[in-house]
Amino acid sequence: MRYFIHFAYNGTHYHGWQFQPNASSVQETLNKALSVLLNSEINVMGAGRTDTGVHAEEMYGHFDLEKAIDIPVLVHKLNSYLPKDIAVYNLIPVHDDAHCRFDATKRTYEYHINTVKNPFLEELSWYVTQKLDVDLMNEAAKILLNHTDFQCFSKVNTDVNTFDCTIFEAYWKQENNKLVFTISANRFLRNMVRAIVGTLINIGLHKITLADFENIIASKNREKAGFSVPAHGLYLTKIYYDYL
Repeated sequence: MRYFIHFAYNGTHYHGWQFQPNASSVQETLNKALSVLLNSEINVMGAGRTDTGVHAEEMYGHFDLEKAIDIPVLVHKLNSYLPKDIAVYNLIPVHDDAHCRFDATKRTYEYHINTVKNPFLEELSWYVTQKLDVDLMNEAAKILLNHTDFQCFSKVNTDVNTFDCTIFEAYWKQENNKLVFTISANRFLRNMVRAIVGTLINIGLHKITLADFENIIASKNREKAGFSVPAHGLYLTKIYYDYL
């Protein structure tokens, strides 16, 4: 039987989702908890990779198990066993060919910026002191929807076959002292969201123009795009499947 596991984590104290030989990862922590509680070697496949310090308000993984389980009981045991920064919401029986990564039709990320210093958001939002032109940043964000090749926002050394992504929405929203960038796409490249946000910040600071932004995308050159914003402001917030 294959199960999807629906969970969330605060990434502050982890070196990303994926197993690291000499560092703590979310995958390793979840594997250990499931293996101990199920008395079986469990290896969870994740729906995607998040970098060191990135958070996930919604994440899915899948694993296989031969025996039947009492789902509410196991969810309760997992939340008692796991550290406070990982929470399991549900376990969902799925068909044997279901794949949490390849079957995802859309993913949504948010990037959180705090415009007033707040010690309670220090590890959960990026504090920006400069005045940003949010309206202009939203104009630039709309330009993303006209393109599909985002090589300029990808890490240089990456093993993908294509840099094409379909972006469904991209916009900034400001509420009081908080500024949130939301972006949804069928797939994302490594470091893509943080590079997009860094480039849009340069738009908001009037360092580059909308025409420059178009030229950066057309260049397919990571060096021409903006800086990569800090990881601790980034959240994976939603993963969509046709059968969930």
